[in-house]
Amino acid sequence: MEVKIGVVYTPHELIVETDDDASTITSVIEEAMTAESILWLTDTKGRRIGVPVDKIAYVEVGSDASGRQVGFGTR
Repeated sequence: MEVKIGVVYTPHELIVETDDDASTITSVIEEAMTAESILWLTDTKGRRIGVPVDKIAYVEVGSDASGRQVGFGTR
């Protein structure tokens, strides 16, 4: 699952690939936002990424990354 996080005053977004499903990610984001704490996500390599929720401009929860095609393919 790909999660994009826009951070205030930063021109680039954070992109985190995680093994969690969309409902789990959404509930973690909503919990952090209501608690006004730090949003912690764990990526596919086991690294933890923390973003203070007061610095989050937007969050985009994408589709499953395993369904993405790479390279040349036929349709």
